[in-house]
Amino acid sequence: MRILHTESSCGWGGQEIRILEEAEGLARRGHDLLIATPPESRLYPEAQKRGFAVRGLPIARKNFAGWRALRILLKTETLDLVNTHSSTDSWLVALARIGLKSAPSVIRTRHISAPIPDNFLTRWLYNRGADHVVTTGEVLRRQVIEQSGADPARVTSVPTGIDLARFRPGDRAAARVRLGLPAEAFLVGIVATLRSWKGHLYLLDALARMQDSRVQAVLVGDGPMEQNIRRKAAEDGLASRVIMAGHHDDVVPWLQSFDVFALPSYANEGVPQAIMQAMACGLAVVTTGVGAIGEAARDGVTALMVRPRDAGALAAAISLLRDDPAQRARLGAAAAAEARTRFSRDAMLDRVEAVFQSVVDGSRVAPA
Repeated sequence: MRILHTESSCGWGGQEIRILEEAEGLARRGHDLLIATPPESRLYPEAQKRGFAVRGLPIARKNFAGWRALRILLKTETLDLVNTHSSTDSWLVALARIGLKSAPSVIRTRHISAPIPDNFLTRWLYNRGADHVVTTGEVLRRQVIEQSGADPARVTSVPTGIDLARFRPGDRAAARVRLGLPAEAFLVGIVATLRSWKGHLYLLDALARMQDSRVQAVLVGDGPMEQNIRRKAAEDGLASRVIMAGHHDDVVPWLQSFDVFALPSYANEGVPQAIMQAMACGLAVVTTGVGAIGEAARDGVTALMVRPRDAGALAAAISLLRDDPAQRARLGAAAAAEARTRFSRDAMLDRVEAVFQSVVDGSRVAPA
């Protein structure tokens, strides 16, 4: 198949990483991949670095220039399938293919659990503007069906897979030496774009409640909330206990250096890749039940689940794991075993390839 991925977002996070990982995997299986994204986006240079053919198009906003650019691309390129990823590019592609001869099939991938607007145009987008909808979790699949009125046969959950050869338990002490992290501290780590709904500020509130200078937070990632987080850490007297690590392409050694992984998200989540990566590295996880997180992390089995926006509950869960190494080890071992069983990248590629081929062939998508 010749597949075009479109992404209007200029940000960077699990959504963009999944696009690249999925595209790389399908390319290795012999498919021809093309990516269209705004030239100012983070995805544009990252896709180039990985050797993809990339088209820099003005699709960051819903406007005539973006529609025209995609219309020209769809007319001049021979494509079997377009996979859209955000609202803006999904609208632009849906409108650009209207009236085209030999228009390619369109699949909309929905990565997040934000509410779907209840109006006629949005229902048209999900039911007529795309031939099929892929979600990254079953909770998101049910949400699309319930909130957009989509035919359940046209919505498929394909959870993100990770590279289990890379994400695996490692030597914690060696990782800390390599990264210059304190050897004796109890490190609570988070790997996430610094966005409000990821809950970094609640993690800082939890840290402030724990009167133990040995407990420190390591924040790996960058994003729009960076200055707010730095300011709060300073105002709350936590500057010496919060390590702002910034963005890193390779997060494996960071994960291997943590004692506990925390992701206190309160909105918009699908199944976060960072949770699956942390589990694969054998970490006990503290998180919330937002979105489809519960499809990866199971309370009391591989993780401790707390209420969103509840810094007290978050602090209590982290304290429990700090004080109970046996439970921490049990959760981490169960998490690693679960990851090896359920989170492989090949499983994701098998499923997404089957969905894509079924849509291109015009046949019914096989149930999972």
